[in-house]
Amino acid sequence: MRFPGIIPAVITPFTADDQVDTDALRANVEAVLAGGVHGLVATGTMGEAGALTDAERRTVIETCVAVAEGRAPVVVGVSSGSTRASAAYAQMAAEAGADGVMCLPPLNYPGRRDELAAHFAAVAQAGLPIMAYNNPEASGIDLRPEAIIDLAADVDAVVAIKECSADARRIAALVNASPLEVLVGGDDWALEGFATGATGWVSGVANIAPVECVALQAHVEAGRLEEAREVYRRLLPLARLDMTPKLVQHFKGAMDAVGLHGGATRPPRLPLDEAERAVLDAAVAALREPVAA
Repeated sequence: MRFPGIIPAVITPFTADDQVDTDALRANVEAVLAGGVHGLVATGTMGEAGALTDAERRTVIETCVAVAEGRAPVVVGVSSGSTRASAAYAQMAAEAGADGVMCLPPLNYPGRRDELAAHFAAVAQAGLPIMAYNNPEASGIDLRPEAIIDLAADVDAVVAIKECSADARRIAALVNASPLEVLVGGDDWALEGFATGATGWVSGVANIAPVECVALQAHVEAGRLEEAREVYRRLLPLARLDMTPKLVQHFKGAMDAVGLHGGATRPPRLPLDEAERAVLDAAVAALREPVAA
């Protein structure tokens, strides 16, 4: 597989003077790799890609590639509202040594099949395999399973799909109707996704609890459903913060809480308020609960 297993969507830490904190990024990547994850996604939504300059994007990608050192594939988010920009980001990823790219459809443009194919074909010119990404909340477009299957037929480089519509039934539809690698795209239906045949999970929670996320997939694949449910029970309070507008603030805050490097977000993302912080604290506490006998 090109995009196997547990793939944390890496956050971008910033210094006190609002520069990309490469030391903190290196430490975070080393931590998830030590936790057994199978890949990395850089410059996605979780990485605040929309708030990064092109130079900062390159810094983040090059840092992740350097730390990974071939131990796990590095996938680069290249989504934008412009085919030219997405193709340029893909070329940047290739030049930096990345192993693949992740791409939404053109943002907020529900084009025809030929336009969608042309967009992804332009991204494919960089020579990297593509994980298409369906996230209607983020893109303004819902790629239904039949459209995803058509896209893969039209563009050979599209070999995987990150399904993030919040409809877990679509994972089964894609697994049963296409040869694509199908990855769970939302943290609070990972168990359902693995149970129906998903090959991987692009995860925010894996930044904080990589060992548990790897264990969840392993338990399901081995048929140990009681063990899988117990891991999932502890993950869910934090996982449910993924599909919210403040997912980056929540996961950066959770990373700080467990001794990793989260830190501040860039505007327009503002800090969590007191009530939101209380919800996050409870979610982190649930993760630390002892495993049930």
